[in-house]
Amino acid sequence: MLTEIRHELILDYLNKKGFVKLAELITLTNTSESTIRRDLSYLESKQALKRVHGGAKLIDNLGKELSYFEKSSKNIQTKHLIAKYASNMVTDNDFIFLDAGTTTYEMISFLKDKKIFVVTNGLKHIDALIDNDIPCYMVGGKVKLTTKAVIGSDAFKCLNKFKFDKCFLGTNGVDNKFGFTTPDPEEAIIKECAISKSKQAYVLADYSKFSKSSFMKFAELDECTIITNHKPCKKTYDKITDIKVVDN
Repeated sequence: MLTEIRHELILDYLNKKGFVKLAELITLTNTSESTIRRDLSYLESKQALKRVHGGAKLIDNLGKELSYFEKSSKNIQTKHLIAKYASNMVTDNDFIFLDAGTTTYEMISFLKDKKIFVVTNGLKHIDALIDNDIPCYMVGGKVKLTTKAVIGSDAFKCLNKFKFDKCFLGTNGVDNKFGFTTPDPEEAIIKECAISKSKQAYVLADYSKFSKSSFMKFAELDECTIITNHKPCKKTYDKITDIKVVDN
């Protein structure tokens, strides 16, 4: 069995159960204990799971949305690498949208020397954009306290007036069947709108988001370019049409 396929099997099984024993994975993949241990070590290094005594468990529950602080403190190094790569997709004179995600926030320091204009619905983002002297516009509307995002009908109406060269979005899950998902329907609407108003859409997702789905879909996998830190199995994710992989 190919390593990539085995990794997808492990993650899919883990996402269904929440916790798996080493013996279960050996039976599932029909491989040796040493191979499974190496797989778990690798997947833990990609923040896709957490090894525990006798097996592995999920890092967090996607059904419960984390606060902005909780999200920003997870997988910091990986987010930084993905954000740096994503910033290279931005060129002078681009008109872009950054959603309120923590990985898109990390992009801002890499954009300060570019001649661009940025629209955002992130409260933390607008402060960072101003601090870096980047021309920007804040979408108005209802503030979501947990994620520091501006959402709601007013935000949608405001965003719908723009036309972007590129948009950069976060996601809570990347699934071949369910696409890109987020726990909040109102945030999903903002993401959908940004994609529809952009010539090119990018989703920034570390490998821990793969084989997971949340409450509300905001796009199919073939609608956006994915920027991640590990290439998933092509057979399992056959709906992905464009993916950029960052070297750790």
